[in-house]
Amino acid sequence: MKIIVAAHKPYQMPKSDIYLPVYVGSALKDDMPAGYVGDDTGQNISEMNPYYNELTALYWAKYNLQDEDVLGLAHYRRYLGRKSSHDLADVLSESDINSALAEVDVLLPKHRNYVIDNQRDHYLNAHLNEPFFVLEKVIELDYPSYLPAFRRMEASSKIHLYNMSIMKQGHFQSYTDFLFGVLEKVQAQIPYQDYQGQDARVFGFLAERLKDVWLETNQLTYREFPLVTTEKTNWIDKGTQFLKRKFLKNQPAKTHF
Repeated sequence: MKIIVAAHKPYQMPKSDIYLPVYVGSALKDDMPAGYVGDDTGQNISEMNPYYNELTALYWAKYNLQDEDVLGLAHYRRYLGRKSSHDLADVLSESDINSALAEVDVLLPKHRNYVIDNQRDHYLNAHLNEPFFVLEKVIELDYPSYLPAFRRMEASSKIHLYNMSIMKQGHFQSYTDFLFGVLEKVQAQIPYQDYQGQDARVFGFLAERLKDVWLETNQLTYREFPLVTTEKTNWIDKGTQFLKRKFLKNQPAKTHF
């Protein structure tokens, strides 16, 4: 079992050896924190990290950790936990994960409910619109069996964020086949290299909309877990930025923080 922890800088990590720190974008950097592995060995897309974010670690795991029975992705600041806290002692243990996967297919973070926004409008308010429209077309033309679930995702106010999950190797390969297959087709049709700031992180944002589509289409079961976050979230600021994006469309607002 390996839960890869995507990180772009040295940071505190869980003590359990099932958690593997992966230094994302290693191909673009000269340093390597002690105890980390780079995402630039074997088959990889490390140099695409400015556009794919934590997904370069996911891609690396897909091709370089195929001997593991269970694979997952966490962030250096976020983990699935036994309870919501800011203490790394509360992250899921190997036995927690094995027990849960004996009952369901996939472990996920607790969903986010935007309440007054559906997923389509939320994305279009927060990000460049062209990539989402291209994503829709790719699903419609190249992955038609996923289109009904995609339409339901667009209309829903709920989403599982952060591209985080834990699952057995077979499901992991199925999920990443779908995810990177879709994103590769989108990448070929948008000028992502011209995007600036948060917009450059386009494929990470698009990927967050695909997890639930994959789960529903393949009729997989899941269990949600609270987050262990090493840094506290300013929910007042987060909510303010959300409302600015929805109702004050010509005013600058943060999209991801």
